[in-house]
Order: sequence, then C-alpha cells, then structure tokens
Amino acid sequence: MAAVPIEEWFYEIPVCTRIWASAAVATALACQCHLVSPFQLFFSLPAVLSKRQYWRLITTFLYFGPLSVDFMFHMFFLARYSRMLEETYFKGKTADFAWLLLYSCTCLLFCSATFVQMPFLGSPLAFSIVYIWARRNPSVRLSFLGLFVFNAPYLPFVLLGFSLLINGNMPKDDALGIVIGHIYFFFMDIYPTVRNGSRPLDPPEIWRRLFEPRTENARTQIQHEQNMPRAVQ
Repeated sequence: MAAVPIEEWFYEIPVCTRIWASAAVATALACQCHLVSPFQLFFSLPAVLSKRQYWRLITTFLYFGPLSVDFMFHMFFLARYSRMLEETYFKGKTADFAWLLLYSCTCLLFCSATFVQMPFLGSPLAFSIVYIWARRNPSVRLSFLGLFVFNAPYLPFVLLGFSLLINGNMPKDDALGIVIGHIYFFFMDIYPTVRNGSRPLDPPEIWRRLFEPRTENARTQIQHEQNMPRAVQ
C-alpha cells in the first residue's frame, strides 16, 4: 500500500484543528529552541491591559509545556478528538466549529481573569472539545491504555482520574474545561429539545458570513459582467 505524502495527510486535517495543532507544535519548538520564553506566552490580565501584550490572549492556548511525553499526550488528544468532532458534527460548518472555539476561549479567559488564575489554557480548551465529542458519541466504546473499556461519555473523567493519579492533585483547569464543554453541550443539544429548537449559542449570521467562500461569488460576478452586452459607443 502506497504511503500518503506528508503534505496530503496534513491538508486532510480539518482547517481549525490543523491551525491549532500546528500552532501548538510551532510554539513548543520555538520555546525548545529558546526563541521565546513561556513567560512571554502565559495569560496575564495586567500584562494585556497595561502593557498591551495582546498576543497573550492567543498564546495561552498554544503552549502545552516543553517537548516531552506529556506534550505528546496532549497533542494526541487535541488532534484526535478535535479532528473527529470537526469532521463529523461540524463537517462543512467551519464557522460553527470556530465559534465553539471562540466561545470556549472567551469563557476560559474570563474565568482565569476573575477567580481561577490559570496561566495556560490550552489543556482546558482541549478538555472542553473532548467532553463535547464524548457526549455526542454515547455508544462508542473506548479502551484506556488497554486496562479497561468504557463508554465515551466517561472519557473526560477517566482522563481527570489518570491526571490525579499521576500528579497527586485534581487538575482544576481541566475540570473547568469540562464545565465549559457541558454548558455548550446543554444549550446546543439538550435545551433545543425543550425550547422548540432554540440554540442560544449558535453563531450570529455576521460570523457565518466571514467564513463563506468568496471565490465562486467572484467568478460568477466576472462571468456575468463578461456576458453583459457592451454599450454602443
């Protein structure tokens, strides 16, 4: 069986997942090569407001620690479950998936700025994505490290338990990611069933229009202009 070229495999990844995972790997490599420091990347509200270091609003979601087994573990779950969610429930709905990421990022930034104080928010963002995928695939059976088998909705809690076992304390940031993921799942999957299809977290139309393809519209306009009869001079 012929091997798939690396560039073909890369561009098969849905666009939002591809950009996020690529940026996370690039950030880790930049830190590993000492081009930037993690102290320049974490979220700090005073640094954003007083020093105008606005990039921290983005880089806080891209740094998952130095290159290590733990980093590879995070990249695996990020790429796997974000990709599966984007390829299934959000297939052809890039605007909706980007809105989900924006919603989750905004909630995490607000929580970190007010009462939780989490410097890096990539892991809880990934947990919110994993939670939503897990709740939307209740019948899928998963195996964790070959030790036991469970249904997909238990996956986020299995990961929390594993992290608790390894680190000795409850990862509050990942738990917050689960809460934010549950809020999205509730208002998009449960709430509409009792409120006549209403989805409060749907993206606004102006957001959807940002993701509409422009090439076909531009080509149609050009063809229309070419087919118009020229004015008699």
